[in-house]
Amino acid sequence: MTPKQIATNQAMVSCDVCGRTLLRGEHADVFLHGGQRRNVCELCTQRAALEGWIREGLVDDMPVRQRGRRERGSFFARLRRRSAKAEEVPSVENGIRRHAPRAAADEPLEPPVLPYGDEREPTYVAEVAPAPAPPPAPARTAPAERVHEPRHVHAVPTNADMKRARAVELFNASPHPRTIAGVARSLGAPFVVVRPSPTEGSIVSITTGWELCWYRYEVDLADEAAGVRLCAQGDELSQLDPADQQPNAAADARGEIHLVSG
Repeated sequence: MTPKQIATNQAMVSCDVCGRTLLRGEHADVFLHGGQRRNVCELCTQRAALEGWIREGLVDDMPVRQRGRRERGSFFARLRRRSAKAEEVPSVENGIRRHAPRAAADEPLEPPVLPYGDEREPTYVAEVAPAPAPPPAPARTAPAERVHEPRHVHAVPTNADMKRARAVELFNASPHPRTIAGVARSLGAPFVVVRPSPTEGSIVSITTGWELCWYRYEVDLADEAAGVRLCAQGDELSQLDPADQQPNAAADARGEIHLVSG
């Protein structure tokens, strides 16, 4: 038997967007693009419209849109023509010719509306950003109060005996008695002279000596926080003044000084 071929009269139609051959019974929409008719399947109609293709049923609107496009031109040209027409056409109110008011310079301009299917890029007017607000003024702060450093000032005794007694107390509270005790273990008990300074009323000198060495300390009763300081030392007793060789105090085994009455 010879096989029979069944042929239909339907022409093969393919979609010009996706390239797919349309099935039997599937309808193709006709679009216009580049001056040619394009077949578009039902699945690609939205894509064709986004590409700027114009449906064939809307071809009657083309002359109007093309003419409107030619008349429009650029956005700035249409804006200038609109401003010129507003100046040329006066309005009549109560017999007085009035011109239409111009648009304020600071009014924002709306972006142009392009016709359906126009492939041109719309022109927008850049908006002017508002000027930044000035920085806030720094808060005023109250002036810092002056901090006064504490002064270690004490009343100086006026009596010579009281000066000697206070100087001995400060000496015994210092680390110097250990030095006196260490030397005394080798050289024996020293002689001690506690004498207020004849020129400076707040200074008291304490001299401790042996046959081979001597030490002189000073105490400032006006500034007791400064402590007791070693101001001089030597190896010969002849280096001392005669007044510093007349003992009026003694040192014990711990090096602490005690005044001798009389």
